[in-house]
Amino acid sequence: MAEFKNKTVLITGASRGIGEAASRLYAEAGANVVMMARSGDRIAAIAEEIGAMALTGDVASYADMQGAIAQTVAKFGSLDILINNAGVIEPIGPLADVTPEGWGAVIDINVKGVFNGMHAALPVMAQAGGGTIITISSGAAHNALEGWSAYCTSKAGAAMLTRCADLEYRGKGIRIMGLSPGTVATQMQKDIKASGINAVSQLNWEDHIPADWPARCLMWMCGPAGDDLLGQEVSLRDEDVRKAVGLV
Repeated sequence: MAEFKNKTVLITGASRGIGEAASRLYAEAGANVVMMARSGDRIAAIAEEIGAMALTGDVASYADMQGAIAQTVAKFGSLDILINNAGVIEPIGPLADVTPEGWGAVIDINVKGVFNGMHAALPVMAQAGGGTIITISSGAAHNALEGWSAYCTSKAGAAMLTRCADLEYRGKGIRIMGLSPGTVATQMQKDIKASGINAVSQLNWEDHIPADWPARCLMWMCGPAGDDLLGQEVSLRDEDVRKAVGLV
């Protein structure tokens, strides 16, 4: 964990779940942690507790994302790691029943939000000679699921965006990867459970992994292990990955 001392990490969707767990872990490792989320009061409280910087903003807004990165660099002088974690799954339901506005909002956050983060961060990292960008992916990026047309489509788009960005920026020293964590015990799983749609909603709470598992995997990917994972989507369902991270 010493390798993260004084490194600057910006985490989106940091108010709960994976984002909160990752913020706590990086702060514990001595990193300069910047937490971004739409729920300002929530991240402000967490940030005060762990010694992080809280920024209220919406990743779907390029101005918000660009501003967050500008404020991060202004305060700490660098941006070493960007974790594109912000994501939503609702509306859940048959394609013809969900509203176009709700469906589009998922695309705005889950795809355009990732693009906005990359677009704002890449010039900063390229000028500095390197950096790491990890986007939270999902098995839904590769498998169609009933009621999840927006989520599956958005995650597939973000996965391809990750591959494109790696293709373009690996030569500039920027490490770009994805992490598919599997099902995680977060509020999203409670929303899925309440929907009663598709097999995922039938899983029991104890079937889901704790949020600190993907947080620990993110830190592992940001370390030397990430050099061999560029452009890839790491699956936390993979027992070999879990062993390498120390999650067994």
